Amino acid sequence: MLDGVERLIDLVGFRSSGLSGATGEEVAAAVRRGDTARLAATDGHFAVAARDGITVRLARTLGFPLRYFVAKMYHGPFLVVSDRIDTIFEWCEAQRIGWQFDPAYTRMIPAHYLVEIDQIGCPDPVPRYTRFFNAPVGTAPADVSVIGEAYARAALGATRRWLSKLPSAAPVGVAFSGGVDSTSAWLLARRAAQDLGRDPDLLRAFTLDFGGGTDAAQAESVAAALGLTGSWERVEVPESQYDLRAAVAAIEDYHPLDVECAAAALCLLREVRTRHPHLRYVIDGDGGDENLKAYPMEDSDLTLSSVLRNPLLYQEGWGIDAIKHSQVYSGGLSRGYVRTFVPAARFGFSAFSPFTCRSVVAEAQAMPFEALFENDPARVSTLKQDVVHAGIRAVLGVDMPVSPKRRFQDGAHATPRGRLTKAWCRRVFDESWDVRLRESDGDDRRSGNEMTVPVEARVP
Repeated sequence: MLDGVERLIDLVGFRSSGLSGATGEEVAAAVRRGDTARLAATDGHFAVAARDGITVRLARTLGFPLRYFVAKMYHGPFLVVSDRIDTIFEWCEAQRIGWQFDPAYTRMIPAHYLVEIDQIGCPDPVPRYTRFFNAPVGTAPADVSVIGEAYARAALGATRRWLSKLPSAAPVGVAFSGGVDSTSAWLLARRAAQDLGRDPDLLRAFTLDFGGGTDAAQAESVAAALGLTGSWERVEVPESQYDLRAAVAAIEDYHPLDVECAAAALCLLREVRTRHPHLRYVIDGDGGDENLKAYPMEDSDLTLSSVLRNPLLYQEGWGIDAIKHSQVYSGGLSRGYVRTFVPAARFGFSAFSPFTCRSVVAEAQAMPFEALFENDPARVSTLKQDVVHAGIRAVLGVDMPVSPKRRFQDGAHATPRGRLTKAWCRRVFDESWDVRLRESDGDDRRSGNEMTVPVEARVP
């Protein structure tokens, strides 16, 4: 390996949203020295890559994707870091080493972990993982009113901290379906604005409608019940714009539900950007289902037992040591949050959900789900609405309307669509990369032993 060559290529840099408990510089320094206790003392979101000698350390929360690829150049490994697979590939192409690349060789940093990688040459070292989020499980009483208040209060605090870092007159969009999570997110954001001495009407809710969708009628009814129709907007988009292939390419993933959600989000935010060119911030209720385990069992191979015995299953997947864990994609919302992050970033928005913050996830973790479910899978579909309704009433004094659970991507359509298959999504993903990789594997390739150092990889 060559001395004096910076072999960490960070293509995105430090990112944060609603960060509290430390400054950005302090978080970056904590990642650099491997201080997980310091990271644990923060809330909000961040993604960081830092180098300490031969060791590169990376960490992220749910709100920002982060992944890396080990390129072989100049007699040593170059760790290339980005939030996207294609950005890493484009860097490799620019260095004429695209022939080394395969999307399957990239690795996603799992949320809530500090990952350490030693740049010591071949063979590639095994990363080391250390958790920095360890919330107590099942410590709260089995009382919906008590746990609901604690959950809503934590979400209000997270929302207030995020909003306080935005310009005081900045308008904020709300991705609003009229469901439990988006309604509570809107109400919490309005109260947070009031607490900060700001105009709550700077928050404007947007509902996607492909024409006759159930969400539009539901959202209008909820907004009317809350007396907020003046701050609500129906966003009508031709259904022909609902492009599943484009969504696969955008989120660089092939999980069907995330692809469908991203396709709808791309439609919504594209039109919102056209209508409101100065809007920069959006808030939504993503993560609410994961926190309250509100997913129907029949949609997966999960059982009530597997959900109860894996407390962070929906946030992190099966865990980094499990057979089912994907290093390329992490798991749970750690993997799936690209469905929110990517559409927002594509159209110049910064997205936030209070339900993805660790302080809020911790309150959900404290809930005694085994006692609350009483071994009844049917309770999965009703517990969240009871908890959130009770919490909003206790914290905000609002009797929030409760609507039936429905996925965002389903409610925008007038008629039910057939469920997308993972096989189709995977085929679309693979075919697109087959073309790109074949085009990159030409004669203009650089050997890993070539000594020229790119300008961005030199140490001043």
